[in-house]
Amino acid sequence: MTKSRCPICAAPATPTHTPFCSRGCKDRDLLRWLSDGYRLPGATIDTESLDSHADTD
Repeated sequence: MTKSRCPICAAPATPTHTPFCSRGCKDRDLLRWLSDGYRLPGATIDTESLDSHADTD
């Protein structure tokens, strides 16, 4: 059986904090989610065209 590793620091994961090794790494991952650290790149949005559509409604 392969021991899983923490995705933040690569230390061995603990059963209490799976898939992380500690509460600190678990919290660090949550902060990345909350601060858009895991966002996916997308198409550039032209904000001027969004403003012009809002005026026509």
